[in-house]
Amino acid sequence: KSTVSVLNWFVRAPNTMTKGTTSRGERGHHSHTLCRRCGKRAFHTRLLRCASCSFPNPRQRRYHWSVQAIRRRTTGSGRMRFLKNVDRRAKNGFREGTVATRQVKSA
Repeated sequence: KSTVSVLNWFVRAPNTMTKGTTSRGERGHHSHTLCRRCGKRAFHTRLLRCASCSFPNPRQRRYHWSVQAIRRRTTGSGRMRFLKNVDRRAKNGFREGTVATRQVKSA
């Protein structure tokens, strides 16, 4: 009689999740996707907010308790398509539309 009641318990066991192997298969959804501003997989699909840069907030997310994260995304870590030419242009007084005069070599 006791073995039958134990078998009935296994058959009628509530369909609860455990913390082990069975719960590993339930992790098929993604709460975060790629962010348009920083490119990281930190944009929350339901909250519509990036956990890394706080897009669509116009102010970029940065905290002084994570100095390394600030250093990672500061000026100079990218291509600097415009800014890398500013020093050279400032040296010449930001002249535009002119042709430089020819330099004659001294013999």
